Amino acid sequence: MNDSTLSGVDAQNQTTIERRGDRELVVTRTFNAPPSAVYKAWSRPELFRRWWAPKSIPGISLASCEMDVRTGGKYRLEFGAEGSETMAFYGKYLDVAPNERIVWTNDEGEDGAVTTVTFEDRDGKTLLTYHEVYPSKEALDDALEGSAAALPEQLNQLDDLLAGKDR
Repeated sequence: MNDSTLSGVDAQNQTTIERRGDRELVVTRTFNAPPSAVYKAWSRPELFRRWWAPKSIPGISLASCEMDVRTGGKYRLEFGAEGSETMAFYGKYLDVAPNERIVWTNDEGEDGAVTTVTFEDRDGKTLLTYHEVYPSKEALDDALEGSAAALPEQLNQLDDLLAGKDR
């Protein structure tokens, strides 16, 4: 993903993606569900695993999903593709305020970001803001070519889950 695709709104799903400076990424999306429902989808492993793995990548799945979503809790996600070894992502929750905010570290490498997701009530809908701060410009550049590039698809899948269309 290059810088020219980082700002703007996808008219179909209202996902905005903005690179702020050298180290920050901000993604926003409004969901037709209350913050409590969107928070549940981010904090309950049985729901999270239904939407987090991008379906457009053939054979990839969330093979393991361990989440203790509370301040001081930890998580570990393992992605696998058919016939290959898994890739683990893990860290700890720095701050959790149910239905309002989840802040976590990404500890799988020295270039890991700190991620904050907020859930803001907008007349029964939820404005979700996904904010990541990376330790360097290079770390953000790498993320934009990898995991962060899948965020619009993942948020579409979350929208489908919330609307009951994920089956």
